[in-house]
Amino acid sequence: MPHASPQTVGAWTPAQIQDVIDAHKSMPGAMLPTLHAIQDRFGHIPEAAIPIIAESLRHTRADVHGIISFYHHFRTQLPGRSVVQVCRAEACQARGCRQLESHVKAVLGVDYHHTTSDGEITLEPVYCLGNCACGPTIRVNDEIHGRMTAAKFDRLAEELTATVVEVR
Repeated sequence: MPHASPQTVGAWTPAQIQDVIDAHKSMPGAMLPTLHAIQDRFGHIPEAAIPIIAESLRHTRADVHGIISFYHHFRTQLPGRSVVQVCRAEACQARGCRQLESHVKAVLGVDYHHTTSDGEITLEPVYCLGNCACGPTIRVNDEIHGRMTAAKFDRLAEELTATVVEVR
């Protein structure tokens, strides 16, 4: 979630959704820029916002659902605090991403497009992070991690789920 701030993630109103739509609806092919902007601002595209989007952009609800479900980038549920993306492109496959992906799923206990039971980590596939020479590669939020191994991922997962406790 590169653009969503802690104050806006998850919290939304129909008026806020309409403001985002209004800022993008005059663009050619406004649907994709609008959906990206809504997800960037709120962390997801709320299911209840779909009728607002459809009506404002003169599409059917089915059209909007179809677009959201076609592009794996879009989500209709809030993600975890961290989003882990595993590159599944050919270069990373040649360097062992399939084994890494199995390990990541086992460690997190979730499949792609799901969030861990503690709400900390959402797992997503991605089809090229542009780090082909250093595969297998994952991205955590906006940070790229190349030459990822099972052991490196275990350490990373531990860091992502560690809770800072302040003792007074």
